[in-house]
Amino acid sequence: MNLAIYGDSLDGYMAEINRYPVLSVEDEFKVAESYWKYKKIEDAHKLVTSNLRFVVKIAFEFRSYGCRLADLIQEGNIGLMKAVKKFNPYKGFKLITYASWWIRSYIQDFILRNKNLVKHNAKALKKNLFYKKDPAFVGADTLATADAHYARGEEAGESRPLAVEDFSPELSLNAEVSNEKTTHLDLLKDDFADPADAMAKKQEQRFAKKTVTTAIAKLTPKERLVVEKRLLTEEPSSLQSLGNTLGVTRERVRQIESNAMKKLKEVLSPQPAF
Repeated sequence: MNLAIYGDSLDGYMAEINRYPVLSVEDEFKVAESYWKYKKIEDAHKLVTSNLRFVVKIAFEFRSYGCRLADLIQEGNIGLMKAVKKFNPYKGFKLITYASWWIRSYIQDFILRNKNLVKHNAKALKKNLFYKKDPAFVGADTLATADAHYARGEEAGESRPLAVEDFSPELSLNAEVSNEKTTHLDLLKDDFADPADAMAKKQEQRFAKKTVTTAIAKLTPKERLVVEKRLLTEEPSSLQSLGNTLGVTRERVRQIESNAMKKLKEVLSPQPAF
């Protein structure tokens, strides 16, 4: 299947990806197990094509950042392929549970790399990537605290994920496709509606939070403080005020922030997919 999307119309693409059925839990496990053992490209192809419609749904969440939906979908597809390559079927959850984090990660990374086009919203997206201020994320015992929450099945603090109602998308899911009565929403069959989704969502959030806490745990105490005060608060501290707190110059605070961001980028930036 050719995953390229030409032009701004998604009619043909959405019709094509809906030709591929969503695998049942049992069938998905069999295919994923086969790929895990034998790395057959046809198994990877089946896993990717059966989840392409979910990439479109996730991409719609990021429409307000000024990027073409087609570009967001393409990036999300790369994230899906990366997830398929790394997916371990013996972990006990569905592929889309694991893949949705990779899909969002690639889309978010694409938006940030093109932040000159969407400068107004880039800062908000960065803050969403690191979540809101939470002692479990910025304390000295960050990783241990987060792992304890994870082991008990608890959520470490609160985060506010991006929501559809935050956006004013240029293309409505309720808009009719061409001159027909079918809408884009109709073309996106709702295959998320099953009893496993609530647990899947929690597992996805835990996976993302654990990745973030792992990244922040690599920072020095000063770097964590600067990241907290500059990126994780609604009212970021100035370089001067942080300099006064740490007993260093404004320029030194800038250097600390720059070093911290480089470390976080190394951990959080997606690697190339197969």
